[in-house]
Amino acid sequence: MTDERPWERWLRREPGTPDAGPPGPEPPPWGQSAGPAVPAPGRPTAVPSGSNRSAPGSRIWTVGDVTRAVRDVLRAGDTFRDLWVEGEVGQVTVSAAGHCYFALRDGRSQLACVFFRAQRASSPFEARTGLRVVAHGRLDVYEAGGTYQLYVDSLQPAGFGDLALQFEALKAKLLAEGLFDAARRRPLPRSPRLIGVATSPSGAVLHDILHVLRRRWPLTSVVLAPCQVQGDAAPASIVAALGRLARWQDPLDGTVPDVLILARGGGSPQDLWAFNDERVVRAVAASPIPVVTGVGHETDVTLVDFAADVRAPTPSAAAELVVPSRQEAAAALAALRGRLVASTERALGAGRAALEVERRALARVHPATVLAGERQRTAELLDRAGRAIERRLAGDRDRLGRAADRLPLLVTGRLAAARAELGAAAAGLAALSPYATLERGYAIVRAPDGRVLVEARATAVGEQLDVRLARGALDAIVANVRDSE
Repeated sequence: MTDERPWERWLRREPGTPDAGPPGPEPPPWGQSAGPAVPAPGRPTAVPSGSNRSAPGSRIWTVGDVTRAVRDVLRAGDTFRDLWVEGEVGQVTVSAAGHCYFALRDGRSQLACVFFRAQRASSPFEARTGLRVVAHGRLDVYEAGGTYQLYVDSLQPAGFGDLALQFEALKAKLLAEGLFDAARRRPLPRSPRLIGVATSPSGAVLHDILHVLRRRWPLTSVVLAPCQVQGDAAPASIVAALGRLARWQDPLDGTVPDVLILARGGGSPQDLWAFNDERVVRAVAASPIPVVTGVGHETDVTLVDFAADVRAPTPSAAAELVVPSRQEAAAALAALRGRLVASTERALGAGRAALEVERRALARVHPATVLAGERQRTAELLDRAGRAIERRLAGDRDRLGRAADRLPLLVTGRLAAARAELGAAAAGLAALSPYATLERGYAIVRAPDGRVLVEARATAVGEQLDVRLARGALDAIVANVRDSE
């Protein structure tokens, strides 16, 4: 046996064990009593047999009665539903589920606090032992543990209450306008060629970003838009830097940034306040290029994180998010190569199997036997073709001989008839021919242009004439023209 307290045993329990407590919020690691009991009107009096009453009308309460009565009092009005409590943070415990338990204390008292994981994720500040903070939440009773505690929904350092109120007011305003809608967030490019960075040119942030980019994906280039990241002039400087990156274009090849990183190292809420400025948040939301924010440490949350396409916990993490890992890319290529080799080997194996099937099929019928049969069949076909051709040629020769005999007879008859017709035509032509007239002593006289002259006046003295006789011709020159008249 040990003298450890029940809540300490509860902290070391395994999830799901029978003593894990009833469903609902995870119980806190404290064992304070619930305080004075407040009677619940109208509840029955429970008196065990054999018990004695100290006074007429007294009653015995169960533990649950007392706890529920206190719970009802706390929940009865609005007093404990909206509390701002300032105090020093005691010992902080974070459960495996991500819930944070701590106590707020002053010089006389302490108040148990529960900061659930969902609220912690959206809080710009974390509880740390010894810090003086202002916590906002509601006061309620955890019945299973019999403790009253503050269920925290926001936390900030003491002295920054006004900033927290400004933060929440602006957050609510921009949320209502839809600037934080998840549907507005764009996917990041898988392998960006050019990355724009808006941050301070001095300090370790830029060095860390460049180191991560060179290590993970050295193929990408970086263009820096220097800006102030702290102080009164920081919001305007950040907005101007984002605008320059949105308009920037490589003068050599026209490349524009594929993604932007807005980054700053860790600091106090005051140091990071420029990233809660409305101008900066609107500039991030209006950027035509996807924006990744890496502002502060992992627990720091600013309004630009809600407006960005992706929020990274640190500047180095932002650099890791915007580029792929060359080791992972090499591993992916190796895996693809393995799949290609395996696929090729499977295809070759299937081809070899098919070839083996064909080889075995051919082995069952020897190629020489197949060729011999085909050769014999071809010879038979050639013989049949030769005999058919001979028969066809013999018939053609017989028909050709008979046709040749008929053709000389026909030609001889046609020639005799033609000769007779030619003789008659020649005799008729001779009778009509002018050359027959020339035999009787006449002549044909032609002018130099070939015209046959039929009258003397058709020529002139000195012209050379062609005189055709029955046998031969004369060249004559006109010495005198005598008209027949």
